[in-house]
Amino acid sequence: MQAESTQSQKQPNKKTPGFFASVSDDLKSALQRDPAARSRFEIALLYPGLHAVWIHRVTHWLWQRGAKLPARWLSQLARGLTGIEIHPGATIGQRVFIDHGMGVVIGETAEVGDEVTLYHGVTLGGTSLEKGKRHPTIGCRVTIGAGAKVLGNITIGPDSRIGANAVVVKSVPENSVVVGVPGQIVRRTKLHHEGDAPDLNHTALPDVFAVAIKDLMSRVDELEGRVTVHDHPGHVHAPVDDAWEGIEFMI
Repeated sequence: MQAESTQSQKQPNKKTPGFFASVSDDLKSALQRDPAARSRFEIALLYPGLHAVWIHRVTHWLWQRGAKLPARWLSQLARGLTGIEIHPGATIGQRVFIDHGMGVVIGETAEVGDEVTLYHGVTLGGTSLEKGKRHPTIGCRVTIGAGAKVLGNITIGPDSRIGANAVVVKSVPENSVVVGVPGQIVRRTKLHHEGDAPDLNHTALPDVFAVAIKDLMSRVDELEGRVTVHDHPGHVHAPVDDAWEGIEFMI
């Protein structure tokens, strides 16, 4: 699936606010998404995730006007100050919140929609030596959990949630949850839409492989129970109350 422009993820005919209006929106957004935040002044003074986004708006402005060396220099300065590396060529939407932020990397051709939340250790990386679009496009209102890697020219649909430490290498439909390595797509039953409260519960993740294994082992138990002609050796049975037990796991 070809990655789409972030513009298609946004509402049409929506005018981008100026720098200071964007700063005000960012402060309000941080108050909504971080229960530890106590005031706009504290956020403006102490939140490196917002500092990185604000500096990026300057570096992106320079990059678009051909001042690429000053843009890269300023972005590297921001990296040293905040621990967050955003390439000046990346496109970042409005009200993007990077919580904690240490170790976040956003590549040159990445596109990030509005109201996206990124936690520490997130990488929006490329997988190709080809020039052109090689980084992901992140739809609006997406939450990407701590340590997750989203790699290549793929699209993450709006209102999706990427689980902590997931590795995503293929495009994701809207309103999905992605877990595991490589990332497995699970369609959400409780849909999230524009105007809903931010979905920050990036630990509510189904264990798709454990469910499949438990179902398979239960089926094996059922089939073995039907075989009465021959004795069969025991095997590792499905976990009871989500806990594995038996001599095979003695440590």
